Amino acid sequence: MRGIGVFAAVLGGAVIGAACGLLFAPEKGSDLRAKIAEAVRSRGIKLSKKEMDSLVDDIADELQNAD
Repeated sequence: MRGIGVFAAVLGGAVIGAACGLLFAPEKGSDLRAKIAEAVRSRGIKLSKKEMDSLVDDIADELQNAD
């Protein structure tokens, strides 16, 4: 069980790091969300469309509120 937690933390950090990198390029929100979704998919994370949309929206909202 501990290994799963460590894996989830590393994976989450990688996704958040990629999303932060994308934040610094000034783009429309829809373009940013598309890039975040692609970054998540490229790392092998398999989610349903609804789960992916929710994750991308959460990340984008957090990044926009961090400004």
